[in-house]
Amino acid sequence: MPSTQDYCDFVLDQLSLLSDISSRKMMGEYILYYKGKIFGGIYDNRFLVKPTESAKKIMPDAPLEVPYPGGKKMLLVEDIDNKEFLKGLVLALYNDLP
Repeated sequence: MPSTQDYCDFVLDQLSLLSDISSRKMMGEYILYYKGKIFGGIYDNRFLVKPTESAKKIMPDAPLEVPYPGGKKMLLVEDIDNKEFLKGLVLALYNDLP
């Protein structure tokens, strides 16, 4: 099931404490970028992020889920209503990305 634009807009609003967040629609899903680096995406109306060491420390109990058939597992972000948490998560992820 493709993700909806409404859910993408909701996630982007929740990430609004950060500047330089952008998204790109790709095959019915949305890839999320911070300062030009991919840190996660929206897949089947689920907000998933790359399973970096920092993300695992911040969300030690987060389930690993496959974004699409054949894709690498990613961490499911469940605390989507906490903007400060999301800001810290993305900043930590960004520092882990090449």
